[in-house]
Amino acid sequence: MEILCAIDTGVLCGVEQWFTDPAQWTGPSGIPVRLAEHVYYSVLALLVATAIAVPLGLLTGHTGVGGFLTTSLANFARALPTIGVLFLIVLLAGIGLVPVLCALVALAVPPILVNTHEGVRGVESRLKDAALGMGMRGREVLFKLELPVAAPLVLIGMRTAAVQVVATATIAAYVGVGGLGRYIVDGQARQDLSMMLGGSILVVSLAVVTTLLFAGLRRVLVAPGLRAEAASAR
Repeated sequence: MEILCAIDTGVLCGVEQWFTDPAQWTGPSGIPVRLAEHVYYSVLALLVATAIAVPLGLLTGHTGVGGFLTTSLANFARALPTIGVLFLIVLLAGIGLVPVLCALVALAVPPILVNTHEGVRGVESRLKDAALGMGMRGREVLFKLELPVAAPLVLIGMRTAAVQVVATATIAAYVGVGGLGRYIVDGQARQDLSMMLGGSILVVSLAVVTTLLFAGLRRVLVAPGLRAEAASAR
């Protein structure tokens, strides 16, 4: 037990020394630069995924056309190993940021697409009938009724996608790109446990911050009644 305690203390001290080393906070390999790279990859992938998934989910949810096929393909995509997708795209397109973004977008699209589709499709028929009775047209029903009601589920899908992307963006380091994954990959290559743990702590912390940001965004954008309804539906 004393040996285990000594090992744990040594590991914790090593991680603390790694974080408090001034060299880790300056230069192109410093924590601020790696963190900015990681956030950039994650935000870019999430924006592209949202631009693809939300319009498609709105279309299938509103019209009911192709909904089963779309959600089935999305669920199939969830089962694909992200690292395998990354290396496949590297073989086709070469090393760089493009393969990383493609792999992350493929990871982020399914939860956003499925939640958007289900959110729009789940709007009660009586509400749609009332909107049509008030003289609203199809597009007005979609954007003035269905989308606001579906917003809680859409944001939940985006939050899920964002956390997954933040946690998985470490794969960028495997193809020579930056991000917080560099600390994990380089630490493994150097057998530097402190660097590996430090990088892991940074990734986990960023994922937690991302979750909190979406929780705050949900409070701002979604009415309390819709938040409660979405929570009970999960």
